[in-house]
Amino acid sequence: MLLYNTLTKKREEFVPITPGKVSIYVCGPTVYDFIHIGNARPMIVFDTLRRYLEHKGYEVNYVSNFTDVDDKIIKKSIEEGISSQEVSERYIKECRQDMEHMNVRPATVHPRATQEIDGMIEMIDTLIEKGYAYEKNGTVYFSTRKDKEYGKLSHKNLDDLRSGGRDLLVSGEDEKEDPLDFVLWKPKKEGEPFWRSPWSDGRPGWHIECSVMSRKYLGDTIDIHAGGEDLVFPHHENEIAQSECCNGVPFARYWLHNAFLNIDNHKMSKSLGNFFTVREIEQHYDLQVLRLFMLSAHYRSPLNFSDKLMESAKSSLERIRNAVDNLNFRIANAKNTSMNEDESAKAGELSGFTKQFDEAMDDDINTADALAVIFDLVRFANSEVKEDSSQAFARAVKDEILMLGEILGMKFERKEEVLDDQIEALIEERQAARKAKNFARADEIRGQLAQMGITLLDTREGVKWKRN
Repeated sequence: MLLYNTLTKKREEFVPITPGKVSIYVCGPTVYDFIHIGNARPMIVFDTLRRYLEHKGYEVNYVSNFTDVDDKIIKKSIEEGISSQEVSERYIKECRQDMEHMNVRPATVHPRATQEIDGMIEMIDTLIEKGYAYEKNGTVYFSTRKDKEYGKLSHKNLDDLRSGGRDLLVSGEDEKEDPLDFVLWKPKKEGEPFWRSPWSDGRPGWHIECSVMSRKYLGDTIDIHAGGEDLVFPHHENEIAQSECCNGVPFARYWLHNAFLNIDNHKMSKSLGNFFTVREIEQHYDLQVLRLFMLSAHYRSPLNFSDKLMESAKSSLERIRNAVDNLNFRIANAKNTSMNEDESAKAGELSGFTKQFDEAMDDDINTADALAVIFDLVRFANSEVKEDSSQAFARAVKDEILMLGEILGMKFERKEEVLDDQIEALIEERQAARKAKNFARADEIRGQLAQMGITLLDTREGVKWKRN
């Protein structure tokens, strides 16, 4: 299996530290709002990597964090007049729901930054002791000039950064010894959450969080560290510096980064009015369509989101589901249960599709080519499974399609049809729960309906619903 390693800028054979086991750390979202479709790409891509490694027989320890203390979270809490914890708890819950609807499996562990403060203080203390960090008036900075390998992931030269790359400099205070030094710990401001430390009552810098959580749950050296390419510098560069200077060993052996997601060929931004949350997309599409769209391009290729491309993904998913529907019909109505000799020979060809699929995925997680194999299999199903085919042959073909789909996190069987009166009854129960201020039950019903393929729209005229 070959993976493109950002650190070495080349494709390398993947060999885990411990045979049969893989450790993966993926940077998760800062939970101050609903996740957007840019957040969704690494979630889907690296969930698929995890699924494929498990398909190959590896035991995967997959860790993805929630950053639950941050300037944006604090700003939101002040705007709404609630605590930072209430903001983060709310959006962690919403994020988990979106992940579930995208069929992104929960991580082995989802650590939260606020629960790992002691470990951060310990790592910062070690960095100070080793001479890699210094304190100024309650703020602790990492000294980038002390790390002789700083810049090795982003392949940026420190001298060039200091002389001309002002746009790349890590933000900080005037007290820094060098413009590229970054914050490990900062004193609290009025009204902010804080923790006690040897340097000041305050909170950690962003970068130290992932170094500590990765070390705690995966060890000093991990197999794969992954995230969006926007994190290469400074976040991942700083993680390497902190971790390796503290622990004295390599931090991660393989660094994987997915490319940007653009909207109609423009960078996604609220100011341009082209900013979409996963929740907003779900009002128009089954999120399996979004997942298929995300996997239709190689993860290292920029991906352009548009209505036209989403409609194309919707049609593609429909084509696969129609094939599965047809196979279910053949299975239910077959007269013969066992395969004949000709069918047995054709069933023997199915392993060839698995082989092609694995070859695509072994080639740096080429999900686009892996999907192409599934469409070849759909064509095989449509031409080879006929009215007089045996139940066993139809089932073997269906199982092959579903098995390959499952590795990609795709659900190719349609949801069971839900009757309108069932939906109306649940909506009525949800309205009663909201009136009784039982918001937990109201949210539970919304999630239940979403799983049934029903999206609720709270409008001025009342609650409306639609099938995905």
